[in-house]
Amino acid sequence: MQIKELQDIASQVRRDIVRMVHGCKSGHPGGSLGCTDILTALYFQQMKISNRKGKGGFLSFKMEGADEDLFFLSNGHISPLFYSVLARRGYFPVSELATFRKINSRLQGHPTTHEGLPGIRVASGSLGQGLSVAIGAALGKKLEQDPRTVYVLMGDGEQQEGQIWEAAQFASHHKVDNLVGIIDLNFQQIDGPTEKVMANRDLKAKYKAFGWNVMEIKEGNNMEACVAGLRKAKRLTGKGQPVLILLHTEMGAGVDFMMGTHKWHGTAPNDEQLATALAQLTETLGDY
Repeated sequence: MQIKELQDIASQVRRDIVRMVHGCKSGHPGGSLGCTDILTALYFQQMKISNRKGKGGFLSFKMEGADEDLFFLSNGHISPLFYSVLARRGYFPVSELATFRKINSRLQGHPTTHEGLPGIRVASGSLGQGLSVAIGAALGKKLEQDPRTVYVLMGDGEQQEGQIWEAAQFASHHKVDNLVGIIDLNFQQIDGPTEKVMANRDLKAKYKAFGWNVMEIKEGNNMEACVAGLRKAKRLTGKGQPVLILLHTEMGAGVDFMMGTHKWHGTAPNDEQLATALAQLTETLGDY
C-alpha cells in the first residue's frame, strides 16, 4: 500500500474518532488522534494478518492468531482509534462504530473480550498490564515455533506503573526478541503534562539499561516516518533483545484546537467543535 493510501485511511480514521466520541459525549480523542498514523501503518502495511473471510465477508478472527503478527493495545482508553482501524481493516461492519459506548454495544469505552468483538484479544485500559500480556503472547509464539512478531502500544504516562518495569526486565532476561514495544511519547496524561505529574526522565536510557534495543520515530504523525520506523524495528527483531520504539506524537494530531494539551485526553467535542474538527479532516472512505 502506498503512503498516500495510508494517509487517506488515517484521515478517515481521525474522522471516525471525533464522530464516535461526539456521538456518545464521552471518550478519549486526544491520544487516539495522536496514535492514528502508527496504528494505520501497523494494520494496513506492517503486520501480517489473516485475510481469510468468514461470516458476512468480514475477516476471520481466531484468538490464538497462529502464523499472524499480533497487536495488543495497553493504553485501552484510546479505543476509538482501535475500533476504527479494526472496522476499516475489515473485522466488523464500519456502521457498528455508531454504537460506541452505547448500551449493549460491543464497542465499550475500553476494549473487552466478553462481547466477542473480532480483533480484540485482551481486555485493556487498566494501565501497566499490556506489556506483560504481549510478552506472554510472544513467548507462546516461541514455544509454537511461530516466526511472527508481537506488537504492543503503551502510553508514556503508563510508564509510571511499576508492572511495566518488572515486565521490561523479564523480557530482556528471557530474550523475548520477537516483541516490539511502542511508547506513545506525547508528554501528556489525564491530569497534565507527564513532566509535572511524575516525570519519566530518560526512557531511552532506562529501557537500554533494562536490556532493550531502543529506537525512535521522531515524527510519529508522519506516515512515511511511521512506515520506515516499523520496518526498521522488524529488522531488529530476532537478535536476542526485545525492541522498543519511542514514538514522538502530538496529542490531538490532525485537529488544531486539540493539539498539544492534556485537556483533550478525555473530553468529547460539542457540536460546533465537531464541525470544526471535521472541516480539517478529509473524508476519504465514507463516513459510517
